[in-house]
Amino acid sequence: MSQQIVIVNTGCANISSVKFAVERLGVRVQVSDDLAIIKRADKVFLPGVGSANAAMASIEHKNLVNCIQGLQQPVLGICLGMQLMVEKSAESLNGSTPCLNLIPGEVKRMQVGDLRLPHMGWNTVTPLDNTSLFKGIPAATYFYFVHSFAVALSEFTLASCQYGMDFSAALHKDNFFGVQFHPERSSDAGAQLLKNFIEL
Repeated sequence: MSQQIVIVNTGCANISSVKFAVERLGVRVQVSDDLAIIKRADKVFLPGVGSANAAMASIEHKNLVNCIQGLQQPVLGICLGMQLMVEKSAESLNGSTPCLNLIPGEVKRMQVGDLRLPHMGWNTVTPLDNTSLFKGIPAATYFYFVHSFAVALSEFTLASCQYGMDFSAALHKDNFFGVQFHPERSSDAGAQLLKNFIEL
């Protein structure tokens, strides 16, 4: 029986590229902001690009906050979607944006010395656990990043990355997973990670 895979329509850009990447795996996927459809899904993607305050405003406007917080099935946040899973983000016009509070942590502007921000392009990722999302993906595999803000390493870090500083390339707590990179733009490794998530 085929799974119900839903991408939450957060109102952010980049949703179609996630949808196409999942469809390339031969999996049907639906983009929706309908609470009933999201709650019924077997797996849920939470994509996002842009700023945390705009994305949270859109999620609140669509009454999605309680829905996402109450999900019991596996949920994968991608890029900004991962950042929205922690407690708060410093990426805002007025100091701090409260986020979904699914995973302990805070999004802060990256401190990378003379390196350029945003951190943009291919970088190696070191999984700390290669059983779930990173099954069959060796250490030092390259993934594609575009971001200026990041979450520090913590007990919830599933994979780390280094760009002027160490930061969480992936997070995990309970049924909530997040990746800072873009698996939909990360070639075979990204496809493997999406497949691993769908098969959880």
